[in-house]
Amino acid sequence: MAAFEDFSGKLNAQGFKEELMGLCGADRSEVLCGPAFGVDTSVIDLGGEQVLAVSSDPLSLIPGLGMQVSAWLSVHLLVNDLSTTGFAPQFAQFVLNLPPDLSRSQFREYWGHIHQLCHDLGIAITGGHTGQVPGQNSTIAGGGTMFLRAPKDQVLTSNMAKPGDSIVLTKSPAISSTALLAMAFPNAVRDRLGEEIQKKASENFWKLSVLPEALMASSTLKPKEELRAMHDVTEGGVIGALLEMSEAAGVGFLVEKEKVLIPEEIRQVAALFEIDPLISIGAGAMLMAVKPGKEDALIRELKSQEIPATVIGAFTEDRSRLIRNLDGMAQAIAFDGRDPYWEAFFKALKLGKT
Repeated sequence: MAAFEDFSGKLNAQGFKEELMGLCGADRSEVLCGPAFGVDTSVIDLGGEQVLAVSSDPLSLIPGLGMQVSAWLSVHLLVNDLSTTGFAPQFAQFVLNLPPDLSRSQFREYWGHIHQLCHDLGIAITGGHTGQVPGQNSTIAGGGTMFLRAPKDQVLTSNMAKPGDSIVLTKSPAISSTALLAMAFPNAVRDRLGEEIQKKASENFWKLSVLPEALMASSTLKPKEELRAMHDVTEGGVIGALLEMSEAAGVGFLVEKEKVLIPEEIRQVAALFEIDPLISIGAGAMLMAVKPGKEDALIRELKSQEIPATVIGAFTEDRSRLIRNLDGMAQAIAFDGRDPYWEAFFKALKLGKT
């Protein structure tokens, strides 16, 4: 029996509270922000008004999509988590538990891309572990941790949203899930939706980084006062990320569904694979909690760099989590934490789609 048979993918809030909360080793006063559901970045006081921000994530290795795609996912998903502080990562460590059938040439290509991406982003790789593991056939090939040092009074964490803050969403939902489906099953998408949709959806993969908008937001608005918090969208999509943010900050939210903009290629690919864009893996989008009155300045600056953004709702003092549908009726979010991407992917694989 699986340890977490009630959960799929990342452990949910209930699982975190039942199995991990309070079981985190020694208490140290230097830990300003430690393990918490919905908080991807820890913050450690270094003294002298400086802190160390740290974040970890799994590494992707998907031979069918190639070593460049795998490395891009591995590096940028790590970068995205740490970019929610408002700063860029500076250091990284990687633990590689590689499948036994990975060839030396594949490894060299994979690691070469990881090295180049980190080099281009100014990230020093400071260590880790590398090995091949018998029986390892997962697309998860280990894990990585990234670090940065920054001023204590400027570092953000996702639990800082306040009631009344506007919710700004950059780009759109389901960028990564629809991109990966279009790349993994190109013929099926072309046959049903056409060449242009398949191409556009696939090209979205290279927009997975949220570092540019994170740095732009923290330089346009004053961190903690005007830009309160950021959280990148990953498993569970926009709704999952909002639930995490609200849980971490102890607030509720109201989202206006009509304000969540979904490009046509994402909408069509999501419909083809029968996944809901709002709850599907959405790396490439960022949620920002912004002080009321400061949204327009931020959105203008983002759009000047061709990063679309829109206000999709607000955080509330009432801890209810609501979405207002197109009919004008607001209803409680009903999401069990199961991202539909995985079922869609393996279903398509089983059916032999290409």
